[in-house]
Amino acid sequence: MIVGVPREIKDNEFRVGLTPSAVRELVEHGHKVVVESGAGEAIDLDDNYYRAVGAEVVPDSASVYGRAELVVKVKEPQPTEIGMLREGQVLFTYLHLAPDAAQTEGILRSGCIAVAYETVTDERGGLPLLAPMSEVAGRMSIQAGAHALEREAGGRGILLGGVPGVPPAKVVVLGGGVVGMNALRMALGLEADVTVLDKSLPRLKELDLAFAPALKTRYATIDAVEESVLTADLVIGAVLTPGGTAPRLVTREMIRSMRRGTVVVDVSIDQGGCFETSRPTTHSNPTYVVDGVVHYCVTNMPGAVARTSTFALNNATLPFTLALADKGVRKAMAEDCHLLDGLNVCCGHVTHRAVAEAHGLEFVPPEQALTL
Repeated sequence: MIVGVPREIKDNEFRVGLTPSAVRELVEHGHKVVVESGAGEAIDLDDNYYRAVGAEVVPDSASVYGRAELVVKVKEPQPTEIGMLREGQVLFTYLHLAPDAAQTEGILRSGCIAVAYETVTDERGGLPLLAPMSEVAGRMSIQAGAHALEREAGGRGILLGGVPGVPPAKVVVLGGGVVGMNALRMALGLEADVTVLDKSLPRLKELDLAFAPALKTRYATIDAVEESVLTADLVIGAVLTPGGTAPRLVTREMIRSMRRGTVVVDVSIDQGGCFETSRPTTHSNPTYVVDGVVHYCVTNMPGAVARTSTFALNNATLPFTLALADKGVRKAMAEDCHLLDGLNVCCGHVTHRAVAEAHGLEFVPPEQALTL
């Protein structure tokens, strides 16, 4: 199979779909890999590394999309990239289609087979291809939030961990999953006053056992969310509905009632965001202010630490990439129900129920779509 790796073009996105090590594995399996020139240059993976392991380096993205049977990316295709997708071509990347009608429509029109990292599952019900970037984003959320709390950045002028005689910042984490756990771990390490809210009592018990007595846990009722965010200095939005739109846990009225200079970091923004006032931002212009509250809503947070993120992501995606290349998409999915869960769009049909419901489109079961 011909596997293609284009250079990412989203704002300040420097990750790359395949590392040279991953390319070498594909080549050893008998596949041909074409890589766009400069795809990994920003993270010290220049073209010569790819040539050394057997890849063909091509001058532009059109050369990748025009030849590849399987395109491996990191972020969702941008409009110019959607225009290069073709019928039957397999796209393997993060998609986050539920909050993005334009992208969904474009991919449907292309006729490609779109497999989303974020909905591939494992035998424990986890999301193994989302987890590594959730770990990175959770840890980064505290770094970003701590900076935004500085006065020159618009925040309240608070040091996250305080100093002797001055209390630390109050950090509230909405969601105790992978993002939330990594966020609260970092915040506790900086000696902040941390509270986590979640609707799963078993998960709260796990976090309590792991991090008590430093960590406070609360069951996430509407009252608890409101009480917590109104007294917080930093709020981390870390909720997830797999494949679907994130629930809006914090209303505009709550934002309006927060103290001036409070910071919210919405890691859920890829799925629409969990703050009613959230809108996507970029690394070039990461924050904005609503009712005195600083919002950080960058949709590709791990792109800021692109080298770490690329290697972490490849560790997780490589087995699935090899399966798609070795067996072809239909056989690979017939043999692996967890990979099948990643199928979001197939040849003009929406094959993930949450995406279909988000856009009011017909849902076609993935097993059926692959036979059409």
